[in-house]
Amino acid sequence: MRYILLNPGPVSLSERVRKAAVSQDLCHREPEFFKLQDRVRSALLEVYGCDPAGWAAVLLGGSGTTALESMLASLLPRDARLLVIENGVYGERISRIADIHGIEHQTLEHPWTDAIDYAKLGPLLAGGSFSHLAAVHHETTTGRLNDIDRLAELCEQHGVELLLDAVSSFGAEAIPFESPALLACAVTANKCLHGIPGMCFVVCRRSALKKAADPPRSLYLHLPLWAEKQDSRTTPFTPPVNAMLALNAALQELALSGGWQGRHAHYSHLAGQVKRVLTRAGVEPLLSPGESSCVLNAYRLPKGKTYELIHDGLKQRGFVIYAGQGSLAAEMFRISTMGDISNYDMERLLAALQAVFSG
Repeated sequence: MRYILLNPGPVSLSERVRKAAVSQDLCHREPEFFKLQDRVRSALLEVYGCDPAGWAAVLLGGSGTTALESMLASLLPRDARLLVIENGVYGERISRIADIHGIEHQTLEHPWTDAIDYAKLGPLLAGGSFSHLAAVHHETTTGRLNDIDRLAELCEQHGVELLLDAVSSFGAEAIPFESPALLACAVTANKCLHGIPGMCFVVCRRSALKKAADPPRSLYLHLPLWAEKQDSRTTPFTPPVNAMLALNAALQELALSGGWQGRHAHYSHLAGQVKRVLTRAGVEPLLSPGESSCVLNAYRLPKGKTYELIHDGLKQRGFVIYAGQGSLAAEMFRISTMGDISNYDMERLLAALQAVFSG
C-alpha cells in the first residue's frame, strides 16, 4: 500500500521527483554536477523573484534545522543582540541554537496557541536593544501562520534585521523579500517544494554574507564558505547529490503548477475540503479562521476519540497524519495537504475521514 503522507514533511513524492533522485550517478567534482547546482540555486531565487545580484541561495546537506542553525550561527555577527519570538516548538528551537552558539539573546515567549503580542514586541524593538529579530513564519506546532509582513514593518521602523524560519512556508506562502529588513530565510527541500529529505538551503542577502560571524562559529555550517565555493562552481564538502537531483525536478514541477501562488491555492483548496468533512463530523479547528497556514491545520481531538484511534484508523486506509507536540499532544492532531496528492487520493481521504470520525 502506498501511504499518503499528511504530516508536515517529508511529503508524498511525485513519480517524476522520485525517479529523478536515482536517475544518474554524479560526481560532485565534475562539470555535470556544477551545472545542476547552478540550475537549482537559480531556480530557488526565481520562486520569489529574488535578484541574484543581491541574494544568494546557499545549498547545504541536512534537514531544515541544519539551515536554521547555519543561518543563525553564520549571519549573526559576534556583537549581535538577538530577540527571539517563541510561540511554538520551532521558535523555542531558535533560542536553543542561540544558547548553544553563545549568541546574546532574549526571548519574547507566548503560549503555543497564541499569536504574536505586538503590544509587547513594539516597545521591545523601539528600545533599541536589539540588532536582529528571529521568528518562525509557519509554526507547525499549531499550524499558525505568523504575520511576517507586520514583523518586517516593525523591523524596518526600528532598524532591526529579520531572520526567518521559512522551513514550512517557502514555496506556498507570501514572504516579504522586498522588505529591506529581511536578511535571510532558512528552508528545506522536503516540505512545500516537494523534494526529498537531505537537502536544505538559506536564501540570504549577499551583504549579510559579508558581515557574517568572524571568526566562524562552525566549519560545516558557515554560510560564507558554502556561498563562496558554490559561486565559484565548486563545493567545500560532499553535498547530497541525489537530493539535489530530486529538488531540481521538484522546482520544475513548482513552476509548472503556477509557482508559490499556484501551490498556495492548491493547498488551500485541499485543506478546505478536509475542513468541511471534519466540521460536519463535529471536529473543531484549534485556531480561529484566518490564523492557520494553507499548508497545515490543527484540529481538537473530539470527545471519545484518542489520537491513536484516529491515526490507526486512517493509516489502515492509507493515510498518515501527525500528533500534537508537548502539552498539546492530548488535545489535538494535525493534517497537512503538502505533497503529491491526486484527486483520487483526496476522494479516498475524505471517505476515510468520514468513516473514522463517524465510527
